[in-house]
Amino acid sequence: MKVNKLKPVKGQTKSLKWKDVRGKRCRPPISSSKLISSPDMARIAKEHQASVMKKPTVKRLKSKAKPVSDLKKNNLQAGLKKSHTQANGSSAFTMDDESNDTQDWKEYSKSIHGNGVETSGDLDDVSPGRVEGESLHHCAERDDRQNHAVLVMQKNQTLCFRGKCLLTCLYGRVEVMGFTIEEGQQSYPLFSPASHCPLSIRALESADQTRDDRTEALPILRKYLQPASRKKLLKRITSNSSIILLEPMETPLTRFLSSFTDLSELFNPPASELMSAVLDTPLNGLGMIPLGTAIEGLEMSKSYRDGLNMVVSACRGDMDGCAVILVCGIKNVGKSMFIRTLINNLLNHTASVDYLEGDLGQPEFTPSGCLSLSTVRGPLLGPPFTHQSTPKHMVYYGHSSCETDLERYLDSLKSLWRRRSQTRETPVIINTMGWVKGFGFQLLVDMIRFFPVSHVVQLGHSGVTQCPALTPEFLRTAHGCQTHPPAQTALDEFTQSHSPPRSYTHLIIQSEFQGVGRQGTAKHQRSNEHRELSLLAYLSQLQSPDPGPIRPLHTLVPYQVPHTAVALGVIHCEVVPSHMFYAANASLVGLCCLGEQVSSRGGPVLLSQAPICPCVGFGVLRGIDMVRGLYFLLTPVDPAILCTVNCLLMGAISLPSYILTTQPGFEGEMPYVTADYSFDLTGAGKLRVFKGLMRPSQMGPQ
Repeated sequence: MKVNKLKPVKGQTKSLKWKDVRGKRCRPPISSSKLISSPDMARIAKEHQASVMKKPTVKRLKSKAKPVSDLKKNNLQAGLKKSHTQANGSSAFTMDDESNDTQDWKEYSKSIHGNGVETSGDLDDVSPGRVEGESLHHCAERDDRQNHAVLVMQKNQTLCFRGKCLLTCLYGRVEVMGFTIEEGQQSYPLFSPASHCPLSIRALESADQTRDDRTEALPILRKYLQPASRKKLLKRITSNSSIILLEPMETPLTRFLSSFTDLSELFNPPASELMSAVLDTPLNGLGMIPLGTAIEGLEMSKSYRDGLNMVVSACRGDMDGCAVILVCGIKNVGKSMFIRTLINNLLNHTASVDYLEGDLGQPEFTPSGCLSLSTVRGPLLGPPFTHQSTPKHMVYYGHSSCETDLERYLDSLKSLWRRRSQTRETPVIINTMGWVKGFGFQLLVDMIRFFPVSHVVQLGHSGVTQCPALTPEFLRTAHGCQTHPPAQTALDEFTQSHSPPRSYTHLIIQSEFQGVGRQGTAKHQRSNEHRELSLLAYLSQLQSPDPGPIRPLHTLVPYQVPHTAVALGVIHCEVVPSHMFYAANASLVGLCCLGEQVSSRGGPVLLSQAPICPCVGFGVLRGIDMVRGLYFLLTPVDPAILCTVNCLLMGAISLPSYILTTQPGFEGEMPYVTADYSFDLTGAGKLRVFKGLMRPSQMGPQ
């Protein structure tokens, strides 16, 4: 196997017990570049500017704040005007030096009069609602030389946006998707694509009300803004202000995705939000497009907030062992968003959270078709395709649904759980599929019995849960696929090491966001498009981290793997051995490690059954040389880890079509693509085999 370049293998770090670890985060260097505006957005900007020229400027009215959290209901009026008493009563500063610093302090001095009471000035238009439109021109300033913007937000103000950026909290603290970002912490990348709910940044109350806010804010503004800009923002600083730095961000992921024509508008507002997009603010051009109040970010119902608070409080309390939270619910009810928000809330108090992935169709950290066990140490500030990573343990199931082989699905989950250290006190979150009827509901019953669950969070909408409530009382008489009353695990060793708890906390959460229970119909919002984005995000790791042109996959140098060194298997359908290479060519394969050594008699090794074995990553089998007996494999997996791979598994997860149809540099017939094919021919489609599914008459009495 030829190795292109070596990368150091990252060692595992020991997790910490519950504590405040936010201050220990440091800022990694992340390069940024200017956002390339799209033709559509440029056209809309011109139309907007033309409309502004035709009619006089009218200052927008501020809308009232929506109650996203209970903190917004209190103290909305207080804290906007704060007294600044001086050492000698109410006397103003008098300085002879006409330096920039002196001018800044003179502006501060003019805002003080009487008994140290601040003049209202520009703060009369401050409201605790959405930061948008005209208000952005008062509270945000951009430095074109350094290509960044500084935004001053008051307590409970929110900024909802589309796009991507790098956020640094310079003063105070803000919240994004439940994660609190404070001054002194590292910069965090924010992703708000059109494929998912837009992100919102919310300013929080200052933790220290005794600070001399303007005195401390002045050197911060001086570092990032020119004199005229910092004087303007200095007037808006109060004891409850937060100052954030917004920078443009370009990564190998965003560059790779934007190289495809169909995805070039991914980080721009969808068509339904164009009328609410605010295009003439200091933030435009940095990769961010603010949205008006007509567009909502994450909408949390009362039961949503109460459920989050209850689970976080339970994890922080004195529990006997670690908390194990299983989240379930029908499709498109917000399970993934709830889990991301829950993880971010937990990371405010602990160094890491364990995550067991049971959703084959929409996994959080891997391409679809995978079951995995991950340790999350950083916040999730975007959809799944923006934080693809290699889990600690992973099994490649090879399909976006488990209905073809229920037994292998459950056995794979149990094998992952066994790999987790039972002495860990880190909370565990278990994600499940949206299949909650028939055999899917029985799988949920089995999972609650297999794992030592402490909380079951069941999401529903329209006042119902779309399936029976999974309460402890209901589980005493429920039947699963592998378990039946009385509740017991299917494996004796599981019962000995992890007997199910006598009871658990059952929570019902009602989602109330727009479009709940229905799959999105706009571009980039369908489930199959989400799966393609996750796979493209994984393949973007093949690109160089340095800025530069995108290299198509067919231009990359592959690894050469002998046929005799690895076994090849197809796990999602039946393929005769003579057609195995035809099926696997130009396909995605899982790089797996069999427990036994692969032995060959001089030819390729083909598997007849689907094994349950560790998977370390994925690759594209871009060619097969029958003469020399070689596989040509593209993969971002580290060469040191590739040495342990002895099995290539092909599943039903296929490469996105535009990877094959968009291959620049070719003349004539394009590789892997043909139009000379007909599905009408007998046997043209793949044969699906269902394993483990029995008719009701075969299941016996219930």
